[in-house]
Amino acid sequence: MPARPWQASPAQRIRRRLAERAIETMLLLAALVAVFTTAAIVAMLVWESVVFFRSVPLLDFLTDTQWTPLFDDAHFGILALLSGTLTTTIVALMVAVPLGTILAIYLSEFAPFRVREVAKPFLELLGGIPTIVYGYFALFFVTPLLQRIYPELPGFNMLSAGLVMGIMIIPYVSSLSEDAMRAVPMSMREASYAMGATRLQTALFVVTPAALSGLA
Repeated sequence: MPARPWQASPAQRIRRRLAERAIETMLLLAALVAVFTTAAIVAMLVWESVVFFRSVPLLDFLTDTQWTPLFDDAHFGILALLSGTLTTTIVALMVAVPLGTILAIYLSEFAPFRVREVAKPFLELLGGIPTIVYGYFALFFVTPLLQRIYPELPGFNMLSAGLVMGIMIIPYVSSLSEDAMRAVPMSMREASYAMGATRLQTALFVVTPAALSGLA
């Protein structure tokens, strides 16, 4: 005689429905908390911005070159902040993009397996260093070193900040670039070798252009 399939009792079905409803309610509440928190942040920023621009003209905010909110003659010009951010970003990219790309080419195309296995975790470890550590490194090591070359360089300058920012993002640039290069099919490399290209020529003129969309 075949065994009868197991069927839940009415009480078990009720408990199951209640448990599912409770889980759905908790998930809905969690989603609503995230939505309401984001909406509250946006609303607060908009309200504070409206209050701020009632006392500070928008044109002065965008074009004034002074940022002295705590002085008696307060100025709220964001142009100096934007230019400083842009300058340090350009310096950081000039450091990180070439060095990170060269490092990625080496790890992807030339480094032995053991070297790659040691270098990858080391780069990831560098990427996990807190930014405050890089800040102290820039202030107490890089800046005095640059002041030996440029004695008139002030203690707080954009050059040392940009250089250290570039060092800070090298792990991200090299890791993303290496992943993009390793995703290039091996058949493209083999075709390049078959045409007489060297490993360096293949890396520079075949692998790098093919991985360009994924390069940082």
